Amino acid sequence: MRVAVLGGGSWGTALALLLDERGENVVLWTRSTNKKNRLNEERENRDYLPGISLPDSLEVSDDLSGIVAEADGIVFAVPSKVTAGLAAQVATSVSGSPLIVLTAKGFEPEKRRRLSVTVADFLPRPSIAVLAGPSHAEEVARRVPTTVVATGFEQKAAVAAQELFATDRFRVYTNHDLVGVELATALKNVIALAAGICDGLGFGDNTKGALLTRGLAEITRLGIAMGAEPSTFAGLAGMGDLITTCMSRHSRNRRFGEEVAKGKSVERIQEEMIMVAEGVGTARIAAEFAAEHGVEMPITTEVELVLYHDKPPMKAMADLMNRNLKAEVW
Repeated sequence: MRVAVLGGGSWGTALALLLDERGENVVLWTRSTNKKNRLNEERENRDYLPGISLPDSLEVSDDLSGIVAEADGIVFAVPSKVTAGLAAQVATSVSGSPLIVLTAKGFEPEKRRRLSVTVADFLPRPSIAVLAGPSHAEEVARRVPTTVVATGFEQKAAVAAQELFATDRFRVYTNHDLVGVELATALKNVIALAAGICDGLGFGDNTKGALLTRGLAEITRLGIAMGAEPSTFAGLAGMGDLITTCMSRHSRNRRFGEEVAKGKSVERIQEEMIMVAEGVGTARIAAEFAAEHGVEMPITTEVELVLYHDKPPMKAMADLMNRNLKAEVW
């Protein structure tokens, strides 16, 4: 199978390596000609995955129209904010109905839509699948075992993605709840920002355990209000990815929150990080969704206030802890 992996960052590179190992005919696309040349010469993505060699069989290209025209599968491994624009470009060159796999964990910022809905404006809906779950690129590239889910508008796309990506170190389940998978994997990044803030403030394991539990409760509430199934949030795209993203040293969202707690501005952290922390944009969208659907999301609300309204992190923590006492509800 000829697969075009779009995005020369850590996740695109890791997925290209995984597919190459499976024996697929893989082309890794990067927008920058300079980066393409560097990857081809050095055979290593030193900016994102230092120490991981790119096999000679893995082609790197900057010719988007050329590689998607020949592709049986197209994997989008770019940030949420550029997914719509890239899908529009792909649509002008694609031939037939290749499998389309989306891997970003966020929303289209302008229209606040799930990425599958956005991409369906440009590419055939039945061909669109989403891959999600606990899967940091740094570990996938090193063949550290994990398990994820594939979903789509139609079951055949989910099964096709499952069969394309499954290896002895990367197990893939299917999940029929497209809405829930996309919401869970996006919203957990907001809780990961809160986890990083806790780390930056010097809090401990008790705090993190409580945060993950109540964070999962509130993103589940919003998911149900937006048409998702509750069980999805207890699965790999929900609880699985939430635990990984909140705990891991590889998590860019957790790290972003830690830097916020140290007093750095959002703008400065974004300038310093070479990778995108999807939760920053998602926090504002999630807070808006919560207000529109009448769903109480206290952690998300406080994260949004810290990021966008200069609320001191310690004050946000105090306000969370001093809310009116109540019974635990899910």
